[in-house]
Amino acid sequence: MSVDHYENFPVASLLLPKALRPAVRNIYVFARSADDIADEGNANPQERLQALATYERALDSVQQRQPLPLALKKLNPVFEPLAASIRQHNLPLQPFYDLLSAFKQDVSVKRYANLAQLLDYSQRSADPVGRLMLALYQCDSAQAYAWSDAICSGLQLVNFWQDVAIDWHKDRVYIPLDHLSAHGLDEEFINACVHGTQRCTINPAWSALMQSLTHDARQRLLYGAPLLQLLKGRIAFELKFIILGGLRILERLEAVEFDVFTRRPTLNKADWTRLAYRSLRRLPSI
Repeated sequence: MSVDHYENFPVASLLLPKALRPAVRNIYVFARSADDIADEGNANPQERLQALATYERALDSVQQRQPLPLALKKLNPVFEPLAASIRQHNLPLQPFYDLLSAFKQDVSVKRYANLAQLLDYSQRSADPVGRLMLALYQCDSAQAYAWSDAICSGLQLVNFWQDVAIDWHKDRVYIPLDHLSAHGLDEEFINACVHGTQRCTINPAWSALMQSLTHDARQRLLYGAPLLQLLKGRIAFELKFIILGGLRILERLEAVEFDVFTRRPTLNKADWTRLAYRSLRRLPSI
C-alpha cells in the first residue's frame, strides 16, 4: 500500500472496486491533510496541535451527524465528503480519532523508550487504516482485525527501519532506546552514521540490532497473512503484493548489511518482477 509519503494506503487503486474508490480517497484526504498538519510547513508545535484540535471538533460533528460549526466551515472540503462516505459505508469513527491521536503525538514525541511504546503508537497511526479498509469490505471480525493490525504495524516498522537516516534529520528516532542500549549503542552512533564518521556496515552491534528489529517486522507481516483467505478478488491480490513488498524491503535491508545511511533500500523494476512471480506462490509461514 504505497501512495506518496502516507505509506500503506492504496488510494483509489485500479484494483479497488469502483464503488469503494471515493470512500478510500476521502479517507486518504482526511489522513493525509491531518498528517501534513503534524509534519509539514513551518508552524510551531502549539499551532499544529490547535489545528489538529479543530479536526477533532469537526470529527465530533460528523459523529453527531451535524453540519460543521461556522468556525470550522473551512474544513468542509475535507469533512463533507468524508461524512458522506462514513454514512454510506457505516464506517466506525474510532479509527479516525485514533489517527488524530497519533498525529498529535507526532508533534511532541520524538523518541520511544521501548517497543511497547512504539507499538502503541503504531496501533493508532497505522492499524486504523487497515481497520477502515476492512469495514469497507464488511470483513471486520475480531480475527480479521488482529491479522490486519499485524500487517499494518509490520509495514510501519519496515518503513521505520528503512528510514532511520531520514527520520534522524527530522529529530526522530523510532528505534526503541532500550534496544539501542542493549546492543551498546546510542543516538550518537546514529548521528555518526548519518554524517559519515562511522562505518556502520561492519559494526556487529548495529547488525545484531537491525536483525532483531527486521525479524520482528517480518513475523508480524507473516502472522497477518491468513487475512488473505478472508478477502476475495482484487483486494486479496493487492494485499498479497503489499505483504510481499514489505518482505522484499526487509530482504533489501539485509542485502545492504543494514546500511540505511548511504543505501536506503527501495523497490525497483526487478523487484516488482520478482514480486509478480512470488505472488503466484503461497506466502512463507512464520
